[in-house]
Formats: sequence, structure tokens, C-alpha cells
Amino acid sequence: MFDNPYSTAVLAWYETNARDLPWRRDGATPWSILVSEIMLQQTPVSRVLPAWEAWMERWPAPADLAAEPSGEAVRMWNRLGYPRRALNLHAAACAIVERHGGEVPSAHADLLALPGVGAYTAAAVASFAFGQRHAVLDTNVRRVLARAHTGVQYPPKTQTKSEAELAESLVPPDPAVAARWAVAVMELGALVCTARSPACAECPIAAQCAW
Repeated sequence: MFDNPYSTAVLAWYETNARDLPWRRDGATPWSILVSEIMLQQTPVSRVLPAWEAWMERWPAPADLAAEPSGEAVRMWNRLGYPRRALNLHAAACAIVERHGGEVPSAHADLLALPGVGAYTAAAVASFAFGQRHAVLDTNVRRVLARAHTGVQYPPKTQTKSEAELAESLVPPDPAVAARWAVAVMELGALVCTARSPACAECPIAAQCAW
């Protein structure tokens, strides 16, 4: 039976506190969301924003990137770090053109089969771009759930089966609400339940937090 004691408060908090990010706006394409997710891996939003805007202006669709050499992707990556992510995005763009007619696939299995796309990114794109129901577990979500539900300050270094099971049990049954929950709890971890200086007084679920 679905039982998420945090969803109402977290979703209400998100409605009034969510950052206005271009890949979250109405009209954001699945490609723009995929690009944002790859760029945001181990890189703060402040650094990603200008890079994402430049990237999307130059390559607004997968076919635009696939038509250029992979070295151009690395050059545009500039100072984001971990340039293999640029090569993976280029390879993913080529795969999207070859396998899916230039459209980012909506099926989770197809997303997971793209170069450089792991379990988190596939679930995130399926949720945020296509409104599907998935447990989306990034570092922020893992930390929020570890503190609120498990009562420990930090999750294990490597994701565990029990973490995945907990996250899945908390996903609302309605896909649209589930997608909103996924981004809301992620935002809570990014803005309030931070790693080093959590603002517990501002947290909407502080009274329910086991930690």
C-alpha cells in the first residue's frame, strides 16, 4: 500500500520555492532535459546554466549535434569538467538519430540503452520529460530520504537495495504527481536539506524527520 508521509508537505513547499530553471519550464524539450541532466552530474546549477544555454542555442535537437564531430562537443563543454560527458552526449545524439528517428525515446529501457545514460538519468528523463512514474534517486534525494526516513545524516557511499526499495515505496501512484514528487524532493535536498549546512528550520518535513 502506498504511504508517503512527506509528499503533501514537500509538494506544497516546491510550489512556492522551486527555482525557475529553463529545463523545467513549459515547452522544455526531452533533448533539453537530457542535456541538463548530463551537465548537472557533479556540476552546480550556476555553472551549468550558461553552458546549457549555449549548447541548446547551437544544438537545439539531437540531429544538430550528431551532424558535427565529437570534438566540437568537447570544445563546447569548455570548463564544465569531466569532458567524457560531452563525448557521451554526442554518442547519445548519434544513437537517438540512428535508432529513434532523431527523437529522444520515452521508454525507460530505450533511454537506459543510450551511451552515457545510467539508471538515475534514465529515470530522471522519463519522469521530467515524459511525466512517467519512476523512483529518481540522485545524491540529494538519497540524503533527504536517509535523514527523514532512516534517521542517518548521510546515505551510504554506494546506493543500496534498501534505498531503492524505500524510494520506490514513496513514489505517488499517479504518474504526474510522481514526476512532481521526484523533482520536489530533489529540490529540497539541493536548497534546504544540504550536505553541510541543512536549514532544518525551513524544512517542510522537519517535524517528521527521523534525523
